[in-house]
Formats: sequence, structure tokens, C-alpha cells
Amino acid sequence: MPPDQERRSHMFPFSAPSDRGVAKVANWAVIGIFVILLFSFFAQARSFLMPVTLAILLFFVFVPFRRLMERLGIGPAVTAAIVSLGLVVAVVLIGFAISGPADRLIENAPQITERLEQRFSDIRSNFRGLERAAEKIDEIASGGGPESETPGPPDETPPDATLTGTLSPVPTPGTTPPPDQQIEVEVNTTPPSSTLASVLNLGPAFAGQIIFTLFLLFFLISSGDLLYLKIVQSFDSMREKRGAYLALREIEDSLGAYLGAIALINACLGLAIGLAMWAWGMPSPVLFGLAAFLLNFIPYLGSVAGIVIATLVGVFVFDDLFTPLMVGLTYLGLTALEGQLITPYFVAHRLQLNTVVVFLTVALWAWLWSVLGMIVAVPLLVVMRVLADHIPGLQKFGNFLAGEDPPALEDESEEEARELVEAGDDAPDAAQAGTATMVLATKE
Repeated sequence: MPPDQERRSHMFPFSAPSDRGVAKVANWAVIGIFVILLFSFFAQARSFLMPVTLAILLFFVFVPFRRLMERLGIGPAVTAAIVSLGLVVAVVLIGFAISGPADRLIENAPQITERLEQRFSDIRSNFRGLERAAEKIDEIASGGGPESETPGPPDETPPDATLTGTLSPVPTPGTTPPPDQQIEVEVNTTPPSSTLASVLNLGPAFAGQIIFTLFLLFFLISSGDLLYLKIVQSFDSMREKRGAYLALREIEDSLGAYLGAIALINACLGLAIGLAMWAWGMPSPVLFGLAAFLLNFIPYLGSVAGIVIATLVGVFVFDDLFTPLMVGLTYLGLTALEGQLITPYFVAHRLQLNTVVVFLTVALWAWLWSVLGMIVAVPLLVVMRVLADHIPGLQKFGNFLAGEDPPALEDESEEEARELVEAGDDAPDAAQAGTATMVLATKE
């Protein structure tokens, strides 16, 4: 290679103007536009994509159960009905467990509001000295300033509604009132929108997405191996077919292991928090345990919300400030023990995910799909991690996700997709599925 050409080969691609460099810049520009449009599509189509994504993830979780039921002689349609009804029963039981404390909370809403106002007034009085010091500093900084208007009574809030109607001025004796002079006062008797009203307005849409998810999950499970067959048949060589099938099986194992471990850890955390709230004398410790179990499925934000709720309830229940603080610290300590020791040991060690990538992924999907995006962010990252391990072109991307080199795919031969899928169905996990399909792959 000539010296000039060798030197140019080590230069940054965009450092020298050339047709090839311009083409690369154009390609990256097209890729950037595509990524922006893709994220915009995800955000705009969230009402459709969220239930579809959740149903597909649940399908991978329940495929091993469907395969087990088939070995016992139970058809896919019956298994799909069992899974769907089981999820409905679980949601109903959770709602029934929450309904009792929620009803008592609504009944005692006036007393709770009064009590909270009193508690916050007490807390504010403790910091009255700091407020006066801050006001004095502002006066000194402004050089005294003009006299402020006489403040109204403390804690006085404007009314929610005003008078409605048209008022005419009282004429002065001996004069004729102007015919067009009128005073119009607009009155808005509609109460301001509240959080509860917003939740009730979102109720039908949320229920519709749940129903759509359950129906799609039912059809996916009842179709048996149809989805796997269509995916495997879309590849040409046996090496590609087997790689695709093993990727699907590993997605099953990884999602099942992750969600199973997370559910078990969250159940233990909920039990521990419920017992801790009972020990501190908090009301409805069962509700606190159930809330901790559900909130912990939301990465990062769930534990923060639980700590804030427990502390606020403690402020309402107890007369001092030390006990609510200890209640919040107890919740924080248990969630920190779970998040820093237990979950990394049982989950992150096996999945080997980059913690920085996990945090950014959760933040991205929270921005796109709100709370549900935070819930499905880590399972989607698990799926991407498995696919990167089985697609040679994504090895660098998989290495970025995991912080290690993904394993290389083995070189295999060609065989029919149906034989491959049926042979792998008898294996309980991805490792034994690889052993079972190895026999078919070596026949060529």
C-alpha cells in the first residue's frame, strides 16, 4: 500500500472530504432521522403498542406452561383460557384487597384533610423563625423597599366559584342611567378538575387496554407453536433456523427467570414491609405490604413513591415527627437492602446487564410510555440482550448492554423448521433444547 493511502486509511472517516465520507455522513443522517421518527411513532402509538408489547412479553413467560400442559394432554386453547382467567382473578383479588382500605380512606377524607392541615401547620410553625429570618434578609437586600400591601388572613384561599349574572348600576337621583352601561360578572360553577376525576376519566381507556392485552395473550397462547414456526420458517439455512429457535427459547428462559425472581423478591419485600408497618403501629399494614409488592415492579420510582407514602401516612397518624421519620427510614432500609444486595445477587448476576444502560432504558421508556414503560423496560432490555447474543451483527451492541463479549453462534446445517420446533418442545430449557436440536442439525 502506498504511504499516502496507508496514512489516509488510519484517518477519521470524516476528516478528509471525499465521496465516501459524504456518503457516510448522509447514511448517518438518514439513520438519525429514522430513529427520531421511530421514537415519535412509539410515543404516538402508545395506546396500541403498550398492550401489544405487554401481551407478547407475557406470551413468552407462559409458553413453558403451555408446553407443560401439552405434555399432560391439555390443549393450547384450554391453557390459554386458564392463563387469561388466572390473570383476571389475580387482578380482581388485588382490587378486592385494596377496595376495603380505599373505601375507608374515602369515607374519612374530610377528617384526613383537616388532620393534614393541622399537621402541616404545626410543622410550618416549627420553621417560623427561619421564615422571619428569610424575610428580614430580603428586606435588607432590597434596601427596605416599598411598604407591602396589608396581607390578608393567613391560609386564606380564594373561593372556587364566583357569582353569575348581570348587574345594573344604581342610578343617581335626578339623572338618567346610560342605556348601555352594564356590569357583567362571569361565574364558573364547575368544580376544578381533581386527580380523582382524571383517574376516573382514564378508567375506560385503561380497562380497554387490559381487555385487549388479555384477548391478544389468549390468541397467542391458543395458537400453539404457530408463532415459533412462522419465525423459524422465515430463515433459509438450518444454521439460521436453529439460531432463531434457540433465541426464542432463551428469551423464554431469561424472561421467566427474571420475572419469577422479581415476583418472589417483591413478595418477600412486601411481607417484610407489611410486618415493619405493623410493628410501627401503622394503619392497614396489609395494604402497605401489597402496595410495596406492586410498586417495586416499577424500577427506581416505585420505591421512592412507597417511602413518600409511608412517611406522609406516618405524619398523619403520629403526633410527633420522629416516628414518621423512622417509618420512612425503615421503608428506605428494606428497599435499599433489596435493591443493592438481594436483587443484584439473584437477578443481575445471571442476566449480566449494564446498570447504566438499565437506568437509561427505564428513563427512556418512562418518557415514551409513562409508568407502564418503566415496568416493561427491563424485560425488553432482556429480550434485546438475548437477540444480540444470537445475531452476529449485533455482537458489539450486546457487549455494550452486558459489559462482556456475547458467545458466538455455532455452525450448524439445514433441516425442516417443524421438526426442529417439535424436537425442541420436549426440552424443558434452552440448554437441553440445544442438545435435542443438535441431533437433527448433524443429519445433513
